[in-house]
Amino acid sequence: MQLDPAGSMLSRATILVVDDAPVDLTIMQSLLARDGHRVLAAGSGAQALRQIDAGPLPDLVLLDVRMPSMDGYQVLARLKAMPATAAVPVLFHTALDEAHDEAHGFALGAVDYIAKPSCPEVKLARVRAQLAQARRRACLAARALDLEAEVTCRRRESDALQSDGLGAIAHLAALRDDDTGAHCLRTRGYVAVLAAWLRLRPKHRALLTDDYVGLLVRSAPLHDIGKVGIPDHILLKPGKLDADEWAVMKTHTVIGARAIELAEREAAHAIPFLRIGKEIARSHHERWDGSGYPDRLAGEAIPLSARLMAVADVFDALISLRSYKSPMSHDQARRVILDGRGSHFDPDLVDAFEGCFDELVAVSRRYVDHPPVPA
Repeated sequence: MQLDPAGSMLSRATILVVDDAPVDLTIMQSLLARDGHRVLAAGSGAQALRQIDAGPLPDLVLLDVRMPSMDGYQVLARLKAMPATAAVPVLFHTALDEAHDEAHGFALGAVDYIAKPSCPEVKLARVRAQLAQARRRACLAARALDLEAEVTCRRRESDALQSDGLGAIAHLAALRDDDTGAHCLRTRGYVAVLAAWLRLRPKHRALLTDDYVGLLVRSAPLHDIGKVGIPDHILLKPGKLDADEWAVMKTHTVIGARAIELAEREAAHAIPFLRIGKEIARSHHERWDGSGYPDRLAGEAIPLSARLMAVADVFDALISLRSYKSPMSHDQARRVILDGRGSHFDPDLVDAFEGCFDELVAVSRRYVDHPPVPA
């Protein structure tokens, strides 16, 4: 059936009539054609399947049951088994009028069962009723697709707003102790490079899909979002923090994770990048040997996302100028990371770091917020 510009079905439909009796076939063709339909004809089940395969796909099939070689029940079973024809309505038009014959037809998926002989007007009424049902199903399916597209669009808009809002807060947190905020850009780049390298190892290939890596990169700027909750006299202190100040500083991991968790609760649906961002915010200061904070997680109990960020964050901190320290050279920072293999850092990630070191250096030079550190 075709749609007019307003979206309603036109009366003209394509109907396939299948009957091995030439007289019955001719009568049904003439009757349906007078009602304004395009009529296709097949004299056997095999011919009907070939006709459907060649196209066009009929809007309705009027099918005899008792036919040689392949009966109507077998034809219907074949139609229901093919995705392209499974939804095409099939009416049996047959001389078999026993109750069990009719029940068998409905059990196979027929939408109606018309006995031969019967009044032409009754036949047309039954055909029209099924075409009307098909019209309603098509309209409902189209509306469902439109609704699904609208929901998807709104969800993407909501995700983008959540992402932009948290991203802005993350950059605000970074700017409090980093004049340009380039730390977020560099660490995001490091995570992308490390993840691309790590996914080459069979151990991590299943998790590090394109989608997951994309979420990791998107979530990376959230790692220090909790610093918005640290007082300036601690966060910006030029000298070494005392024990009490350091205890407060370490709470930025918990503060960040709680902030993201609140955003998750307020969201109308699960947002994967927030889940990963929460892992990173809470656990990027955990250490492989269990001596980190806030939960003293060890080994693979630390989420992979946070283990990646740990390497990225420490490397950038080492090569960056801060009010309380001078930057290291790239090679000096490299030695620190390698020395932390199996104690501070996941050994697999240190191996990845060493393998893609030149790419990491290139990222650090792409987003410079201070004069380049010595090579």
